[in-house]
Amino acid sequence: MEHAATAALMEEYGEDTAHIRQIAQRFCNARTRGELGTLVAQEVVSFSLFELQVIGGRMYNEVEKLPSPYRERIRPYFTEQVFGAHHRLVTMHNSGQFRHMDTPLQDPSTFVEFCRMLPLGCFSWNDQSECNPHFRNPRNRLFYYLMATFTMFVLDEPGHPVGMPFPGGFTVEKRGNEFYCLIRDREKDVPHSICNFCPAQQSKEN
Repeated sequence: MEHAATAALMEEYGEDTAHIRQIAQRFCNARTRGELGTLVAQEVVSFSLFELQVIGGRMYNEVEKLPSPYRERIRPYFTEQVFGAHHRLVTMHNSGQFRHMDTPLQDPSTFVEFCRMLPLGCFSWNDQSECNPHFRNPRNRLFYYLMATFTMFVLDEPGHPVGMPFPGGFTVEKRGNEFYCLIRDREKDVPHSICNFCPAQQSKEN
């Protein structure tokens, strides 16, 4: 059922579908972290202020659905994951840092798999009841994946920020130069989840 719904959405947003596939292909051809950072930045700057406001509004609405006090605890981490990453990306691009990042991508095979997933992930959402037409837009999901691309494959950091709390009291951790996450391997049944491509290592329950 989900595959049928995704296919229908991709057909409905035909122009966006073609564009997102082109983005994924360009990303897939990147060989260095700096090259990929530049490609991501080129896509991100095409988002208008209005689109960023819509993305922020949707994120706020999604967090509001969570129970309190978890909602209050996790809100700043979602903001950091999306808009903190956006600020870092734009700052690095404007300062020319990507021109000097000539190290190769750390895990090319995982990155290729991520690029193959990206177009499907942008249309794998179920918000048929959403009344706001601006919220129901694949570009919202694209922005989310652009930030994940930057964080996980350019910065080699987890897709979710260090310290981000998950139900059960678990968090994303940094130990020395390594990152750990208890839910890293728990999203295998969700093929478009960024957790499946995250550089964090799977931690064990205490």
